[in-house]
Amino acid sequence: MKKKISIVVPSYNESKSIPYFYEEICNASKQIKELDFEYIFVDDGSKDDTLNVIKDYASKDKRVKYISFSRNFGKEAAILAGLEYSIGDYVAVMDADLQDPPSLLDEMYHLIKDEGYDCVATRRVTRKGEPVIRSFFARLFYKIINKMSDIEMVDGARDYRLMTRQVVNAIISIKEYNRYSKGIFSFVGFKTKWLEYENIQRVAGESKWSFWKLFIYAIEGITAFSTAPLVFAAIIGIVFCLISFILILFIIIRTMIFGDPVSGWPSLVCIIFFLSGVQLFSIGVIGQYLSKTYLETKRRPIYIIRETEKDK
Repeated sequence: MKKKISIVVPSYNESKSIPYFYEEICNASKQIKELDFEYIFVDDGSKDDTLNVIKDYASKDKRVKYISFSRNFGKEAAILAGLEYSIGDYVAVMDADLQDPPSLLDEMYHLIKDEGYDCVATRRVTRKGEPVIRSFFARLFYKIINKMSDIEMVDGARDYRLMTRQVVNAIISIKEYNRYSKGIFSFVGFKTKWLEYENIQRVAGESKWSFWKLFIYAIEGITAFSTAPLVFAAIIGIVFCLISFILILFIIIRTMIFGDPVSGWPSLVCIIFFLSGVQLFSIGVIGQYLSKTYLETKRRPIYIIRETEKDK
């Protein structure tokens, strides 16, 4: 009996990209004849015609399966849903916009089969086509998080990877509500091979990731896999306590020697504003961690399924 490979495709407003993706993934599947394929499209509450496009392919091709969310829960939820729904001995996570080239699947499979890897992941060696500012902050984020976290985050890493069932089961076993897949992939470990390729532009449609969304996602990653910001906030507090103590001694000595002239109120106001900003920053850092704890304790479902191809 042939082994099976599941292709998990998170899809949000990708009605224009899916036809191109379907054609490419079908071509890629012909290169790996020893495996049966299933394509799991996860409709993440799309507002366009994405679900109908997927349903059309599902009616013509039994390999096509789908999950449709009740609303938009985000890519992290879509990845988890696809992994949980998959039944393949091997599972790949890919974007529908063809920035993750299906042509690499054959090489990825043989690296796992012939060289004993548990996972083959991909990373971009260039960010050609991206805005310069976004590229700069992306590289800065990886430098910061690698200094803060105990696990390694590879610069340019994509969610595109092929995994054995053992790796997938390990990822699924992590049930935290605030998910950061790149960190989770690194956290579970296993023997991983990295494939490098140059950045590829979207085949159709527009990116769903604005600068603000990427910034929020970066904060999610830092707070999910590092407590260093809490330590940093505590250190700032200690440093300013020491500075305050030194200044108090300075004021007392100056007053005893030179008297107490009333002066320096503009600088005093600036100092008050500065220290208030530091306090609010520290409270904000603590608030981020408390909010994550609050959301985890609610134990809300990570996603809600509206329908699948089994409901037909």
